[in-house]
Amino acid sequence: MESTVVPDRTTSESLTDEEVARRVRGGETALYEIVMRRYNQRLYRVARAILHNDAEAEDVMQDTYVRAYEHLDQFAGRAPFSAWLTRIAVHEALARLRLRNRTQSIDDPERDGELSVIMTSKSPDPEQNATGLQLREFLEEAVLSLPEHYRMVVMLRDIEELSTAETAQALELSEDNVKVRLHRGHGMVRSWLFDRIGSGAKEAFPFMGIRCNSVVEGVFDRLTQRSTSDSSPQ
Repeated sequence: MESTVVPDRTTSESLTDEEVARRVRGGETALYEIVMRRYNQRLYRVARAILHNDAEAEDVMQDTYVRAYEHLDQFAGRAPFSAWLTRIAVHEALARLRLRNRTQSIDDPERDGELSVIMTSKSPDPEQNATGLQLREFLEEAVLSLPEHYRMVVMLRDIEELSTAETAQALELSEDNVKVRLHRGHGMVRSWLFDRIGSGAKEAFPFMGIRCNSVVEGVFDRLTQRSTSDSSPQ
């Protein structure tokens, strides 16, 4: 790794993902922090939706950033960088899930279209003055209870607010398929939940502060170790 100058806030906000990728390929490796800070929350939400485990989700994030860094020369720009990065995270998380559950099917046909918990048993009384925190917690539980193929679409479209086209690119689906899964996912978590959660949806599945710093530092440590190993005499 050649560059160690930490990018300032102005630089971080002004550069596009594609410009960052181009300059990182050119040797300004410290700029890679920009895309990590920019997409930590999205990748965490995607990995968490698949794995249901915070620690594994963070591992997937680091694996994703390292893999993307190593293959930046393969980013052709045909899709947005964000979709390319998200697709890597999805594949990494699914690979880890398959390794964890070798004997189980990821998509259980007997549960397709059903929630894994009885939503009404945990539903707050609509007449109660529930706090925003309670609603956000319920939203997380509701989304994580969806079958995987609906869960990822709902996470990207409703929580991350990606467009249908961006979601289709990230998950390698057709736009029509995204629309169908989103519609069915909405039905499962009950339309009233999304009506009542409002802007609180953006605050669900937070990934920031110390945890964000930990992922960034962990990625740079791994990349530095790889760089040192590659430059050592054989």
